[in-house]
Amino acid sequence: MPTTLITTPTFARHSTRPWQILEEAGAGPLRPSGDVALSPGELLKYAPEADALIVGMDAITAEVMDAAPRLRVIAKHGVGVDTIDVGAARARGIPVVCAPGSNSHAVAEYTFGLLLSAARSLAASHVAVAAGGWPKLFGPQLRGKTLGIVGFGRIGRLLAGYAHAFGMELLAHDPYVPQAGIRAHGAEPAALDTLLARADAVSLHTPPDPSGTPLLDRARLAAMKQGAILVNAARGGLVDEHALADLLGSGHLGAAALDAFSTEPLPADHPLREAPRTLLTSHMAACTPEANQAMGAMVADDVVRVLAGNEPLHQAR
Repeated sequence: MPTTLITTPTFARHSTRPWQILEEAGAGPLRPSGDVALSPGELLKYAPEADALIVGMDAITAEVMDAAPRLRVIAKHGVGVDTIDVGAARARGIPVVCAPGSNSHAVAEYTFGLLLSAARSLAASHVAVAAGGWPKLFGPQLRGKTLGIVGFGRIGRLLAGYAHAFGMELLAHDPYVPQAGIRAHGAEPAALDTLLARADAVSLHTPPDPSGTPLLDRARLAAMKQGAILVNAARGGLVDEHALADLLGSGHLGAAALDAFSTEPLPADHPLREAPRTLLTSHMAACTPEANQAMGAMVADDVVRVLAGNEPLHQAR
């Protein structure tokens, strides 16, 4: 009987259906730790038992694949597969599947919440009031401001709709989306550097560069509009986090709201912990029961399809 090794603690947390899909197909789900992701060492320890992997943010390298001689499919419990060496999997004949669109609404809603919270200092006000204070914290209204969206896929387009409803002007940068497609969603196409110079707020929705080079390095962060807000609910590798902390400290940037970081959990000595006007959350934009159920069912279905000798429906390219 095949075994499905599940490394992510959020798999099927809010639905029994994904478990049922695996169990009914005889795919022997194995979840060696319940509430935390496997460490790299634990992953290598359990990999030889796996015919299928369902993973979260784990680094699935060629080393992991070579430690799993029975491995027939890798499933990302989510959308982005940048933590999986898709090329190495392809070379070994192992399909990589994911759950496109399953968490788009959850992430887009959360992203707009981060933007609104950062603009109006909601978290800072809560902390002050809970401690006995009663501050009147001023922040810009969003109506009439310009939002720059970097990456105009499903999530970026949904975010554009929410921002438009708040009366924001929209810029979008995505070299893979035709300009007509950007305009169709009410946004003006823009080169990245133009967008950064013009936008009052910037939201990132694109995968990181495989080389590890931040999309927003120190120079690009410094080129952002004075007082601009940065929102990142995509990937931590997109931003030079030390430079971001410096520019928040100097007052050049107005605020930052981040749900993704280069190292997770965030290290105790990370400079963003002490940076002013910063809202930090624990990579939880996709954490809704609805998205969790959809992601789990989609990847479980594809795992079962591959183990049965069929083509997956949602193969990553």
